This record gives sequence, structure tokens and C-alpha cells, in this order.
Amino acid sequence: MIDKRRAPDFPGGWFRCLLALPLMFGWALQERTIRVSASLVLVPVSVTDQAGKAVTGLSLGDFEIRENGETVALARMSDPGQAPLTLAMLFDVSGSVRARFELERQAAAGFLKSVLRETDQAALISLGREPKVLQPWTTSPEQALAGLAAVEPTSQATAFYDCLAATARMLKEAGRPGDRRVLVVLSDGEDNLSYDNRFEDALREVQESDCLFYSINPSGASVKINKVSRRGQEAMDAIARQTGGASFVADRVEDLGIFYERVAAVLKDQYVLEYYSPGSRPDGGYRRIDVHIPSRPELIIRARQGYYAAFR
Repeated sequence: MIDKRRAPDFPGGWFRCLLALPLMFGWALQERTIRVSASLVLVPVSVTDQAGKAVTGLSLGDFEIRENGETVALARMSDPGQAPLTLAMLFDVSGSVRARFELERQAAAGFLKSVLRETDQAALISLGREPKVLQPWTTSPEQALAGLAAVEPTSQATAFYDCLAATARMLKEAGRPGDRRVLVVLSDGEDNLSYDNRFEDALREVQESDCLFYSINPSGASVKINKVSRRGQEAMDAIARQTGGASFVADRVEDLGIFYERVAAVLKDQYVLEYYSPGSRPDGGYRRIDVHIPSRPELIIRARQGYYAAFR
């Protein structure tokens, strides 16, 4: 039986508690929203003068970054070349490169020796009918070189975009907080076999992995001979441009070492800028990035042009 004499206590006591719950819940939700909306963005930046010489000695205050047109406050900057590397090397083993394969392998080995440090990790993947992991992620330069020594050419066709997309996903999964994710491709970029991915799909996978894309094409002048070769190089040019990397064409296979040295030099002189995205929703949308050095407009800057916000 309800004691009516106690009824007035309900609105004065429990009711106030019920009214307070939404306020408490709303406060907790607001705090949670603030906590997850702050997304740290890493932007590796290469800076050169008009002659192509790396510019070092810049400070955090020299740089300006805009995200979707809004200037952001920079949080940190690592010294040039100090941020660790997560490096994936995609090595073309298809029939189109068979004649020059050994020289290509020697040039790639020289690159690995010059660039890998104890803080870095690397993996080697062959590019042919399908991607094949020749050396899983390792922090040992010796293991990476052993994996490269085991690479053998084939007469297969090339599923370039399928292999590129799969390698980008590997990079995304293996990347560590604060490192630079780098994808170096030795290939002519020609695709005659991909089933699951086209250029747009592979580009998106590379962008979502937050990696720098570098390509070295050993085909020389033959790049301009036919439509397929030209399209392959144009695709690699576009991916490099979007990610802040670079693409090269070697006139002679004997010159491959020179271009690997250029990539190694860029990585050794690269700044890494960090900032917190200004309230971007974690909706998977694309955020445009513009990097400037206002006091030195003559300098040439290479940085990724945007990124995809992660879903949460």
C-alpha cells in the first residue's frame, strides 16, 4: 500500500535526480566528443631551392598549413630525416622488365643499404600477376637485403593497380605512430591484368595509407612510344604528386642508382609537421592540405595534398 503522506517527497527528491541525469549524461557525452575529435595529422614535407638542393635549418614557425582553407596551429616538427620509416618496396618482376632485372636488383639493394636504420622497418613485395610478400616487415637491413636477393623475374602480365592497392593496405596496417610511411615502386606502371582495382581505387588506397609514393621507371625513352606506357607513367606521376612523393624516369637502366640516391636524399632531409585537425568529423571525408613557407615563396615544397579522415 502506498503511503500518501510520502508522495510529496517524490518530486522534491527523486524528480530532481531524474532531471539531473540528462545534464550529467550530456556533460559526459560532450567531454567524450571533445576527446575523440582531436585528430593528429602528420605531414612529411620536402623543401628544395630552385636548383633542387635540399633546404635545411627551417623552424616550425617558418611553415604554414591550411586544412580545407583554414589555417591550423602547428604542434610539433621533427628534425629533418629523424622520424622513423615504415618502408614498402614494390618490385616489378613481370615480363616487361626481365631483360634488365639484375641491374634493377643491384640498384634497389644499394638504396636499402643507404636508407635503413635501426629505427626503421621494411618489407619487400613483388609486382606481377598478384602481389607476393618476399620479405615480411623486418627491422633488420640484412633480412631486407636477403629478401631482395631472392627476387626472381617472371614472364607474367602485370596487375599493377591490384598490387599497389594491396601494398598500400599493408603499409596502413603496419604503420606506427609518428613514423613516415613510404612506398617505393620500381616499375613502368603498365597494367594489363588488374581485376579489382583501377587507377582511382589504387590512388585512394595509397592516400588512405598516409604514405609517400615514389616511383622509378626504368623504361627510358620508350615511355613516350605507346599509349599504354605513357598512361602508366602519367598514373605514377599523379599518385606521387597527390602524396608529396616524386616520380622518375631513368633514360638508362645503369642510371637507376642515381634515382634511388635522390629518393634516399629526400628521405634524409625531410621534415615532419604535426597538427591537430580543427574539429574535423571522423566521417571518412577528404581533407585538403596546403603547405606554405610565407617568408620564402621561392622554395619548392613537396607535401601530400590531402588525407582521408578515419572513421570512428
